[in-house]
Amino acid sequence: MSGQTKPLFHEEQSLRQPRLLILTAIPPVAMLLLAIWQVGLGHPWGKQPMSNGGIVGWTIFLWLIYFRLISVKLVTDVLPNELSVAMRGLWRSYRISLAAVQSVRVVTFDPVKEWGGYGIRSTARGKAFIARGNQAVELELKKGGVVLVSSNRSAELAQAVGQQMSKPKPRQRKDQPDDALDFHSKK
Repeated sequence: MSGQTKPLFHEEQSLRQPRLLILTAIPPVAMLLLAIWQVGLGHPWGKQPMSNGGIVGWTIFLWLIYFRLISVKLVTDVLPNELSVAMRGLWRSYRISLAAVQSVRVVTFDPVKEWGGYGIRSTARGKAFIARGNQAVELELKKGGVVLVSSNRSAELAQAVGQQMSKPKPRQRKDQPDDALDFHSKK
């Protein structure tokens, strides 16, 4: 995403489903309890216990990973001639050229049954970026397949994408590929 271009649509969604928060908290909580048992109360755990420094180090490491994972957000931006989707907090940004999109529509879906869960999902049908809820915008690509982007404001997102698709396209350089989905490392 260009730092100078203001997005025509911008949305940030956290990936905070209660069940996922609880499941990802199990390892750091277990290590914290082990640290309290062994370091705090002085009861070694097992026949060959880990050193106290090791337990404290692993406990801190697991809590840092946990807090990093719960801070990840799905960021969607509509820019001139492209849709940018990023998992802020992770390393990837995805750009979808609107020239490669055949149609756009608002859909209601079941994230678990239709796409296998939340996050970035790839299936034979296409690619999905799902943060929460059951509302999304589905982009049908000219080369086949779909890209699904979940949104709390799916009607506004579809309208912004549709407006950009209806604008005249700038000439594409001959050395520039016409791929629909372009993966860029986040800067």
